[in-house]
Amino acid sequence: MKKILLLSTLMIFGFTHISHGQLQEGNFMLGADIGSGLSTTSTNGLFGINIGLNEDSGYNIGISPKAGYFFTDTFVAGAIVNLGYNNSEGPDDESVNTFVYGVQALARFYVAPSDINLGNKIPTGYFFLETHAGIAGVNVEDGPSTNGFAFGFGPGYSLFLNQYVALEASVKYNGLVGGGNTDFQHSLGINLGIQIFLSRAEAENTAEKF
Repeated sequence: MKKILLLSTLMIFGFTHISHGQLQEGNFMLGADIGSGLSTTSTNGLFGINIGLNEDSGYNIGISPKAGYFFTDTFVAGAIVNLGYNNSEGPDDESVNTFVYGVQALARFYVAPSDINLGNKIPTGYFFLETHAGIAGVNVEDGPSTNGFAFGFGPGYSLFLNQYVALEASVKYNGLVGGGNTDFQHSLGINLGIQIFLSRAEAENTAEKF
């Protein structure tokens, strides 16, 4: 446990020199977004500030772990897992439980501020465009459900704390198409997350420490 805490501290605070060398072909991206990342009839997302576009919208909590591999210095492909839970009040004041899940393919393309003529006018970091698609489901206990094809896309920004760790924010349109009581659900979401960038050697060394 002490090794894990020490490693985490070093990763986040132990480096003062900011470098984007970790955005390189052959490196890995590991992290998570706060929020389920899926549209539901009761909306979604802790901090997700997801604005439901369906009637009777509400909120939920969730997390979306993700992992990716740099096929070029600017292009990442990988996978994202969606997990979420919602507890809301029904029409008769009863408790309504909603569970969401998903496994989706992920693609991300990075753009440096200098590439779009913004220079150093914004903090150190990179813009990105992210899209994902795969299977997912939204299941309400004793209520409507949708299981089928999920997708999402939108822009974001990675603010690098050091060469390993970046805080992220993104705005996405999320949709879910499938069978069940509800054929189509969609929403707009603001996602917050954190990503860690490691070379293959660093990833192997990190795994050995556990």
